Amino acid sequence: MPVTWRRIATFLLSLAPFTWLVWATLTNQLGADPAKTIVLLTGHYTFYFLLITLAVTPLRRLVKFRHFHFRWLQIHRRMLGLFTLFYALAHMTAFLVFILGLDFTLFAAELVKRPYILFTLPAIVLLILLGITSTKSMMRRLGKNWQRLHNSFYLIAVLAWLHVFMQVRSSYQDAVVFGIGVAVLLGIRLCWKLQRKA
Repeated sequence: MPVTWRRIATFLLSLAPFTWLVWATLTNQLGADPAKTIVLLTGHYTFYFLLITLAVTPLRRLVKFRHFHFRWLQIHRRMLGLFTLFYALAHMTAFLVFILGLDFTLFAAELVKRPYILFTLPAIVLLILLGITSTKSMMRRLGKNWQRLHNSFYLIAVLAWLHVFMQVRSSYQDAVVFGIGVAVLLGIRLCWKLQRKA
């Protein structure tokens, strides 16, 4: 498949969860508490795209079987990262609109009630910075500092997992699944780094 069509396909597939969420909202298919469902699902979509983005490089380097490989996926990593930002902003916006009702005077009280928000704020700020600096012109302008900045994506993954873990009330399923994903994908990179130093 030509690169242009792969870009279009990647974009449409990445946008599909949000499109379904809008349609489900308009057709009243989100259950008794649609506001809570929207906040929950946008949070899940954020984590899924974070893991997918982190998985691109390991897939490219480790999965090579005859003519089957994932090298083509590398050029779409920036788009996947931007969709991570998109869903993170959707998650934050849904929380501000549906949970707080845009009443920012409640925000301090929410930090006490929901301390996991403290991990969300720096993660979203970093994602915004990565989105702003994701262009080739910014890459040239920042030079070596560009890679240092974009390595913060690993920190974002840890902060996102802490955000999920601290919300656990009964089932640890999401926290365990997301935690394993982050641990594996960051662990692979740590092994590569140690091998280079050896």
